[in-house]
Amino acid sequence: MAKKKKQKRKDKQKNKKKYTRSIKGEILKLLENNRKKQLPARQIARSLGIFGKVGKRKVGTLLYQLEMDGKIEFGGVGYRLTGKSSTVLVGKIQILRAGFGFLLRENEEDIFISPNSVGKALNGDIVKVRITRPRMGNSRPIGIVLSIVERARTRFIGTIAPYKHKNYHIMVPDSPSLPAEFHIEYAHLEGAEAGQKVVVEILEWERKFPVARVVEVLGDAGEHDVEIHAILHHYGFNPRFSEAVEAEAEAIPDKITAQEIGKRRDMRHITTFTIDPVDAKDFDDALSIEKLDNGLFEVGVHIADVSHYVVPGSELDTEAYRRATSIYLVDRVVPMLPEKLSNGICSLRPREEKLTYSAVFTLNEKGQVLKTWIGRTVIYSDHRFHYAEAQAVIDGKEEGPFREELTQLMTFAKKFRAKRMKSGSIDFHSEEVKFVLDDQAKPVKIYIKERLDTNMMIEDWMLLANKAVSKHIASIFQNPPLPSVYRVHDLPNAEKLSNLQQFVKTLGYEFDFNPEKIRSKDVKALLQQVKDKPEQGMIESLAIRSMAKAVYTTKNIGHFGLGFTHYSHFTSPIRRYPDLMIHRLLTKYGAKNYKENADKLEAQCQHCSNQERVAAEAERDSVKYKQVEFMEDKIGEVFDGLISGVSEHGIYIEMDILKCEGMVRVFDMSDDYYIFDEKTYCLRGKDQGKVYRLGDRVKVRVKDTDLQRRTIDLVLVDTSLIEEDNDDFE
Repeated sequence: MAKKKKQKRKDKQKNKKKYTRSIKGEILKLLENNRKKQLPARQIARSLGIFGKVGKRKVGTLLYQLEMDGKIEFGGVGYRLTGKSSTVLVGKIQILRAGFGFLLRENEEDIFISPNSVGKALNGDIVKVRITRPRMGNSRPIGIVLSIVERARTRFIGTIAPYKHKNYHIMVPDSPSLPAEFHIEYAHLEGAEAGQKVVVEILEWERKFPVARVVEVLGDAGEHDVEIHAILHHYGFNPRFSEAVEAEAEAIPDKITAQEIGKRRDMRHITTFTIDPVDAKDFDDALSIEKLDNGLFEVGVHIADVSHYVVPGSELDTEAYRRATSIYLVDRVVPMLPEKLSNGICSLRPREEKLTYSAVFTLNEKGQVLKTWIGRTVIYSDHRFHYAEAQAVIDGKEEGPFREELTQLMTFAKKFRAKRMKSGSIDFHSEEVKFVLDDQAKPVKIYIKERLDTNMMIEDWMLLANKAVSKHIASIFQNPPLPSVYRVHDLPNAEKLSNLQQFVKTLGYEFDFNPEKIRSKDVKALLQQVKDKPEQGMIESLAIRSMAKAVYTTKNIGHFGLGFTHYSHFTSPIRRYPDLMIHRLLTKYGAKNYKENADKLEAQCQHCSNQERVAAEAERDSVKYKQVEFMEDKIGEVFDGLISGVSEHGIYIEMDILKCEGMVRVFDMSDDYYIFDEKTYCLRGKDQGKVYRLGDRVKVRVKDTDLQRRTIDLVLVDTSLIEEDNDDFE
């Protein structure tokens, strides 16, 4: 009897597939016979003799499948066969966790690509895409991946699964945006065992899943060092330097020669100190201050002169450019330069003579900059402060050196900040999550890094120096203008700002702006309204999402967020390659008849922007890993939280005390059928009308954690049930 039922089910499925193939074939034949026309879905259904809601819905599903397969396209009025004249684009694809992707286009709207249309493309690949549906109303244009032009990478990180096939082992990748599994033949295991984290390389991908070989065994999954190294490998960063790079660094002499000092402005006699995080070792910048006989002040912003030691074209320079930035993970720094330079020769350590590039400002008591000098110097740092120590000295809570000098620098910095904010500069401040780790590198505490006045003071002086250097290059070398490296921030996306405007109005806030002339003052006015309100962090986050990303380029369009017409990065050459580029330009342009190759400089800027983004993703991954690890023993516990994100797949919750973010998935919200409203950032129940909005307060229970995927699954808790439980308990 059971066999008959099973066979009946199989026959039914076969007939269903046969019926589907038959209808698809009829649709294609119909469109073939009407090649010069576009046929609406309703007309197609009628022509095929299909009537009624169910039948029309079935035809609509089949049309969508054919569209995603690239066999037909929507021309604006109706459907037609995909022709040779269809628009085909080549570009980089970005694939998100949910499986769908976007073909990224500069200065144009991105092309949406559904999970079914991504094919075998992976995040970052250069792909050829056919537009299957142009932009319609508010919906994005839709496309399908035709082929892979160039792989962004061929090596990936994952864990050897405990289960295996008779012909191959299975590797489960760490990244959710990759295929669910990689197949590895026994001969290509290289000794890897179940439960070990490995690096694999794709050999071929003809079937559903890619076939790969193990190229490196990192160690047992779940071990701290293994996981951190896996994150670095995933993003293409090597924690170690090559022997050639290390040897070149070691060969650099520690001693500064009298001849070199003679070429520079000697500022060793002026009071100078550094202020950095308590655990910092790479001291990029120092401040000096001197009161002149005429009552004016001279303040120097001194930056490590990395360009003196790292020569263009050297092994050190090649590796520094490849990395382009230092990476700050939860428990370590992966530096751009070897330790001999980053923590030694270049670091502005106390009671040591150091070579620097400096911006020296002459100011009156009102904090007005009367004169600026920029050039190479030699300094001697008298003291090393950390932020809290300097703050305590300024506040009079601790006895310490240079209180008068610190107080004067703080007074000037506050004047700079007030002027900058009045001019429309936006003070975006994101909370930085920090961890207390035990001897086994397990997180035992999560906290938010405190932002002191001394932190902001250093920021203000660095902003002043960066702006001054950028203006210096632009003003002196303008006939003809010479290419430079700018840190720019473009105008926000008007459509995203419009969505933000609609959303904040539902919360009772006013946000007015002119889409034709977006001003930073308008965004700032909104942020002022929500300051110290419960929804402040959430609205700031939405405002940031509407902004363009700051990037490096030779094309100066100004910095929207800061409200500066000219801005460059000059103050951190130990950890940022663009700062080193600016130092070199200052020196080169000081000589006559030199002009940098603009195209080459622009390519370098783009590389540095890309590396900055990748490094930020690696840093976020390391934080997320530790957050998930911290939550592993808290399954079943209930926490208060804030809805920090909303998507069609569910709602993201940031738990108050822990600052960890997890997700309540839609399929766990069984009380209703929820629909995502993109404009108002909410999920709305179709039947009962229950709404979950961005910024809403909720209670959640930890359902599960996945350390490999770095995810925390949550479920919503009915507060009435909690109250009943509490009553029973009492």
